Amino acid sequence: MDRMASGWINGFIGVVIFSGSLPATRVAVMQFDPVFLTVARAAIAGFLALGLLIAFREKRPRRGDILSLAVVALGVVVGFPLLTALALQHVTSAHSIVFIGLLPLATAIFGVIRGGERPKPAFWAFSVLGSALVAGFALIQGLTASPVGDLLMLAAVIVCGLGYAEGGRLSRTLGGWQVISWALVLPVTVAVALFHRPATFTGIETPALLGLAYVSLFSMLIGFIFWYRGLSQGGIAAVGQLQLLQPFFGLALAATLLHEPVTWAMLAVTVAVILCVAGARRFAR
Repeated sequence: MDRMASGWINGFIGVVIFSGSLPATRVAVMQFDPVFLTVARAAIAGFLALGLLIAFREKRPRRGDILSLAVVALGVVVGFPLLTALALQHVTSAHSIVFIGLLPLATAIFGVIRGGERPKPAFWAFSVLGSALVAGFALIQGLTASPVGDLLMLAAVIVCGLGYAEGGRLSRTLGGWQVISWALVLPVTVAVALFHRPATFTGIETPALLGLAYVSLFSMLIGFIFWYRGLSQGGIAAVGQLQLLQPFFGLALAATLLHEPVTWAMLAVTVAVILCVAGARRFAR
């Protein structure tokens, strides 16, 4: 299997895993404080990542990699989880999933800035059109939904795109699972998690605990192992377009597991954006 095909397969697996993140966060945040949920998922994943690093006797990152790892940590370990947890207090996971349609464009922009990639002009035309559809939908829905939730989701997309691109760039030399493992070890999350922990876990229902377990193990660690490997192998801008499949999977989960309404408008925007990104993918390189 060539490197490009391997990149797309790894990226696809990562997207499938990430698709459950927002529904799982929605369930968990119903009973957990958003700040606690953010630091707890990072702390749990951090302990597991530290175990991997010790077990495989990985060398410490070079001094020049520390800043990049800090950017990854701020983007995907702290920024995106916290902002989405706060947003999901105002909007449903089905509504928030539509914003994932902006992630490929954000990732591609930062891929150019940080990764040195140069997609063709037609790529940007398709990507901007798809993003405009998502932004227009969010603006219309925001009038009847929650502008605060929408702004939080927009900020989450920006910091996540930066974290994805920086991690994909760093994975070329450091390795995919090593990047997310070191990024998880960097933040001091255990102390913050203990400070913000609930006074008692009595009354915390199983769905919330399962939501915390999913975002800690799969969203925060396993998904990134495949995702960063895919970005490094197939290209940040190109493989990043796979994120447009995430709304499909996420909306299905929101409807089946959480019984949230999925409107025809949501489906129409998702389909239209995916068609745009299919065109963008053709001109990614």
